[in-house]
Amino acid sequence: MRFNNQDVPSDAQIISYKDGTIVVPDRPTIAYIEGDGIGPDLWKATKTVVEAAVAKTFGGKKKIDWYEIFAGEKAFKMFGSYLTDDSVEAIRNLKVAIKGPLTTPVGGGFRSVNVSLRQLLDLYACVRPVRWYKGVPSPVKEPQKLNVVIYRENTEDLYAGIEWKKDSPEAKKFIEIMKRDFNTNIRPDSGIGVKPISEFGSRRLIRMALKFAIENKRRSVTFMHKGNIMKYTEGAFKDYGYVETKENFAAQTITEADLGSNPRPKDKVLVNDRIADSMFQQVLLRPDEYDVIATPNLNGDYISDACAAQVGGLGMAPGANIGDNAAVFEATHGSAPKYANLDKANPCSLILSAKMMLDHLGWQAAGTLIENAIEKTIIQKTVTYDLARQMDGAKEIATSAFAKAIVDNM
Repeated sequence: MRFNNQDVPSDAQIISYKDGTIVVPDRPTIAYIEGDGIGPDLWKATKTVVEAAVAKTFGGKKKIDWYEIFAGEKAFKMFGSYLTDDSVEAIRNLKVAIKGPLTTPVGGGFRSVNVSLRQLLDLYACVRPVRWYKGVPSPVKEPQKLNVVIYRENTEDLYAGIEWKKDSPEAKKFIEIMKRDFNTNIRPDSGIGVKPISEFGSRRLIRMALKFAIENKRRSVTFMHKGNIMKYTEGAFKDYGYVETKENFAAQTITEADLGSNPRPKDKVLVNDRIADSMFQQVLLRPDEYDVIATPNLNGDYISDACAAQVGGLGMAPGANIGDNAAVFEATHGSAPKYANLDKANPCSLILSAKMMLDHLGWQAAGTLIENAIEKTIIQKTVTYDLARQMDGAKEIATSAFAKAIVDNM
């Protein structure tokens, strides 16, 4: 195999899927994208931590071979494209990739590389675990009460990218059709966006969330939606969720309606739903009542960042985009070009995303080692700039030094 003019080594061990289950060799070849801005600094730190954790956990019996692919500004400089076809094909073949933050313009310009990757590879679930680590500064009194995993549908909703600019021929034609055929008046100077939410897309996302909750002994799954207003898109998402629960998970779950005022059976996952605006209150006022949240795309974008703010911000928030045949793990924050090449940024988002990657590979012991070492390092108050400025008595250290401290605490 050869991608972006670089050979995959002939002896590379390739991850595969068999009957829907990932099959991981002892020395898998995994693709990585450095990312833009602070991306290279974060990637160096992450690589150091991951390799140390795998070595310490498995004593040399397992190892990752890294294969660089290209997206973002580096890809544009090398190949004239922000996302090369070869990079997409590399992920499709190697099955697992990890990436640093990529720059996305607001308004005009190229569409988000992140969104393109999700759609081209059908990575339909954006998975965002949000929990607090001891010692991390937080704006709330009891950040430890929040421990949720958010499953955000990745390919539909307004992120499907079906939109037309004001005064474009497409927008004008759409407005004309809506008025002529549906007696709906839209202001003529409007830009247009279309919000598709399908039964297929909703149910497979909700199915993954329910499976995760059952397999990991989580207490509840909540469908977050705005179905009181958008009845046939977000309201339908909620309805599809209950159908999926009843048809495929009836033995392992109980709905809030069926439970009533009775205590939840310990062997059942509670399934319920909440209106989106209420959910934002709930994760602040009653965070310990929520465990797994499944939601359409735009809601998931908002709620995952809002939850991350309660536990220290996006610098402490990992993320993954997962489909049935591939997965990409990524930092959830931006590329922060102001701090590029200064060895200053907090690498925790990307390192914790790598922890998720190790869990995905079935190497959970190495992932747990990383998570525990990060927490120990933060408790010791040897942290990067963003955390040090919020902590009394903290010692500010560089990104690379923070990675070394994590390794020392393994």
